[in-house]
Amino acid sequence: MSKKQFQTEVNQLLHLIIHSLYSNKEIFLRELISNASDALDKYKFMTLSDSKYSNSDFTPRVDISFTNKEDDISITISDNGIGMDKKDLNNNLGTIARSGTKNFLSKISGDAKKDSNLIGQFGVGFYSSFMVADKVDVISKKAGNKKACLWSSDGKTGYTVRDAERDSQGTTVILYLNEEGKEFAARWQLESVIKKYSDHISFPIFLHYDETVYGDKEKGEEDKVESKISQINSASAFWKRSKSNLKDKDYNDFYKSISNDADDPLLCIHTQAEGTLDYSTLFFIPKKAPFDMYNAEYQSGVKLYIKRVFITDDDKELMPTYLRFVKGVIDSEDLPLNVSREILQQNRVLSKIKSNSVKKVLDEFIKLSKNKEKYNEFYAEFGKPIKEGLYQDFENKDILIELIRFKTTKSEDKLISFKDYVKNMSKDQKTIYYITGSDKKTIKYSPLLEMYNKKGIEVCLFEDEIDDIVFNGVREYKKYKLKSVNHSDADSDLKDNKDESKGSDKSNKLDGFIKNIKKILANDVKDVKLSSRLTDSPCCLVADQNDPTARMQEMMKAMGQSSNEKIKPIMEINPDHKIIKKIIKLNKGKLFNDSINLLYDQALIIEGFRPEDPIQFVKRLNEVLNKSL
Repeated sequence: MSKKQFQTEVNQLLHLIIHSLYSNKEIFLRELISNASDALDKYKFMTLSDSKYSNSDFTPRVDISFTNKEDDISITISDNGIGMDKKDLNNNLGTIARSGTKNFLSKISGDAKKDSNLIGQFGVGFYSSFMVADKVDVISKKAGNKKACLWSSDGKTGYTVRDAERDSQGTTVILYLNEEGKEFAARWQLESVIKKYSDHISFPIFLHYDETVYGDKEKGEEDKVESKISQINSASAFWKRSKSNLKDKDYNDFYKSISNDADDPLLCIHTQAEGTLDYSTLFFIPKKAPFDMYNAEYQSGVKLYIKRVFITDDDKELMPTYLRFVKGVIDSEDLPLNVSREILQQNRVLSKIKSNSVKKVLDEFIKLSKNKEKYNEFYAEFGKPIKEGLYQDFENKDILIELIRFKTTKSEDKLISFKDYVKNMSKDQKTIYYITGSDKKTIKYSPLLEMYNKKGIEVCLFEDEIDDIVFNGVREYKKYKLKSVNHSDADSDLKDNKDESKGSDKSNKLDGFIKNIKKILANDVKDVKLSSRLTDSPCCLVADQNDPTARMQEMMKAMGQSSNEKIKPIMEINPDHKIIKKIIKLNKGKLFNDSINLLYDQALIIEGFRPEDPIQFVKRLNEVLNKSL
């Protein structure tokens, strides 16, 4: 039996947990009971779905006992769940496989309440044992195995794994308490912590303790110590309890037990459906976004039960991707217990439950939106995923678009909805205009807005990186068309015959000038046109009517969804601008070429991009400056 070293990240984790979180050390019990509950869930499912285990006499339970003697102060947490073998012990307790661990290490703040919350979220709760113990033994026997194994560690020098004895499948964790943990080797202390954190665990938790029974001295009876076993928790499926018998505190406590969030949830959505489909759902919306919300390997927050039997907690099909921040439970009475993961993904019953659940969640968001202050807090955390839904979920598009919030050129200090925008429109305006860009400052001062500002037309400011893709697929809101001012046709319905005639006259006179620009920028632009939208700027870049914007091209390329061929923009020139008038007089020559290239690079910079050749840009700028000084 040789001692093995912990993975580097485990050493870092242990150091941080022991030295940073000791002021909230009682969470160790929450984490160990939660692990035991997961093991019981998994074995219960096996006894119902696998004929190999179906005949086993299984009564799931968690047993907790303690010893408070001078030479032995310890706590023992035991379950009869699925258990672990040597490989499992090495993988689960000696290394950390989850990619979020380093993220966890970077997020430790020193705030004990927040950091103890992170422990559960990142799935590393077992190690909290070493806040209260000098040594931890884990004796485990995996279901179906003949041998048990003992994992032992002091949390500092590594760990050992060897053969051991255990009567049945399951896991026993023995904590040999240190000075910090001695207080927990007491009945009332353990009972208090279990009720606080684990009352909603759906399996019975039994506390074993000794109680002194005092004899009647007049009758000559001696005092005696009797062993007692008391069930501490309610051990029922919380989501099956009647809503009328549950209070906000009950829901909040249950949410904390399944999410390891220290805060109360923002919303609780409890549904008990009977009829064509018989199912219960209990969903929670956190106040803050999960740490892994934008990670492709995010952890699903919804658990699936069938007839109160746990099936899975890592199926990302239970909720659409854009609602990945939802936490909770789905429990169906109509699905077979032996349903496979593959069948689940195609199951009509589950698909209908999912569809109903999504509508219910979105309806609650609509109700929340009536309270602007609370909804703005929600939107600050979850606005981007809601926008993803507008792109992904065609079935609920009409609801999702009502949930979108944004700033505009006339409401830069507050968020508004499309409904608000329409209310502010003039009677003859039939189009909702929007601009996309890399950040608020870039789009706020974009040349593309000049005409709209001059005409007093409100433009929606969409500054999130996903907005180009999302709103490219949204063609209208109710009876109003949506148009991107980043495109060449955005101002088509704002031009009058007089503007068209005037533009045509100028175009005829400036044909040669336009042709020269096209030659110089042949590799960079698709076309060069005279602009009717510019008032203060010499030029701008826009996407052709049916082409993606430059930013959208970048995003699609990053996602591997576009070709390497560059889709060129259209350059619009303001012939009335004093710089353009001076360049027209030059007509040709090196200064003319440099000036045109500088205008193009300047337009790129205004759009939030860097010039394709920064060195040439600087050289041309210096040349022009030299001639003008």
